[in-house]
Amino acid sequence: MSLEADPPIGTATPSLEDRPRLSYRRPKMSFAGRVTGGFLLILLLVAGIASMAATRSLDPWILFLSILFVTIPLGTWLIARLLRPMDRILEDLSDGIRSFRDHDFSVRLQSRRVDEFGQIAQLYNEVGAVLQSERRDIRERELLLQAALNQSPVAILLVNQLDRIIYSNHEARRLLLGGAKLEGKSFSELRDGLPEEMKRVLAGETDGLFSVQAEEVVETYHLSQRIFQLNRRSHRLVLLRRMTGDLGRQEAAIWKRVIRVISHELNNSLAPISSLLHSARIVAREPRHADRADEIYSTMEERLDHLSRFIEGYARFARLPAPQYEEVDWQEFLCRFSDFPQLVVAGSLPSRPGYFDPAQIQQVLVNLFTNAAEASEQLEAITVQVDTTRGGGTYIQVLDRGHGMDEETLRKSLLPFYSTKQTGSGLGLPLCREILEAHGGKLSLQLRPQGGIAVTCWLPPTAVGSTI
Repeated sequence: MSLEADPPIGTATPSLEDRPRLSYRRPKMSFAGRVTGGFLLILLLVAGIASMAATRSLDPWILFLSILFVTIPLGTWLIARLLRPMDRILEDLSDGIRSFRDHDFSVRLQSRRVDEFGQIAQLYNEVGAVLQSERRDIRERELLLQAALNQSPVAILLVNQLDRIIYSNHEARRLLLGGAKLEGKSFSELRDGLPEEMKRVLAGETDGLFSVQAEEVVETYHLSQRIFQLNRRSHRLVLLRRMTGDLGRQEAAIWKRVIRVISHELNNSLAPISSLLHSARIVAREPRHADRADEIYSTMEERLDHLSRFIEGYARFARLPAPQYEEVDWQEFLCRFSDFPQLVVAGSLPSRPGYFDPAQIQQVLVNLFTNAAEASEQLEAITVQVDTTRGGGTYIQVLDRGHGMDEETLRKSLLPFYSTKQTGSGLGLPLCREILEAHGGKLSLQLRPQGGIAVTCWLPPTAVGSTI
């Protein structure tokens, strides 16, 4: 019996069902029977020598020396010969199990015996073949998954419980570190070197939507994070998806739909007006129908007023004026929102006044407070917090405990005219984003761990008297 290696992984290996199984002949005597027979033979030999010594009245010393120099060596040789296969199989099994411990499943035991030891060797070989085949299949699936993840446009990171990155795909390395290797680096240290907007969203443990200035283009990203157990240890999966292209295509589709809606609404209003105008001309020519003139003109006025309000709703989004900057006292500014009794100001307000267009930022916060109030089934508190950054920028954060958003709604929340409300216009959040970007700022959304939404408005540092 000896050790031998299987063919390399690249060669074809038959499955366990295709492998020829050894047909064992049951030995005439088992290993235990052979060992027992050996002991009995030694005992019979000792008894025979003792019987001869007693018959011939031999000196006891001669009996003792006979047993010492004849029976014991013969018995020792016989027992060693009987136990030699066991020693060999145990030694080979030890070497094979060490190879299993080192994740090498190619070692095989070679034996031509047809007894119990041959059967053990064959069973070991079959177990090794199964493990090697399964490991090969796992490796092939890992390579396939690796190739698929590296081709994915989504940046993927896997972080262990020690805050170390243990996996990253090509997109994650390109986006976060310019293509350099991320494995082994601290996720917290990597996050601290990212843009402020990305860093704030990554600091949480929930999904979020944010924008980052990339050269001359504002890139929008969707963040998805999940905590799961891997090998009974907590791991964090981070997915960063670039949404700019998708949002652009979806916006184009939405604008086409809006044009169709406007065209339909115009036709629905202009057709009746045209008909009423024709009726007014008939009334003007026939004085006997003069009593109907007021009714006709009233109906025309109603249709024109409806059309005007419809167009105004869409035009408001398109004709956002340039911000008119001025110094704004934060305490006085937040007192304007007395219509929201559930509003709670968290922390202390900045001592330095803000510098922005108060009417436009007030419109932003009214939209956000209204959304937060409508998302809550009860009159729950809406928290607003104002912080200034080290560089002079300002964060205005609005937090609620409403029903939040699902992943699809979060991705589309900044699209114009997209709304999950039956009577919603879909202009609230896009208008907030337009106002903030006109100020040079950004808008980001993030799900809160215990439910609700955190909306963050960032305003850049602006010196008094400067213009944007």
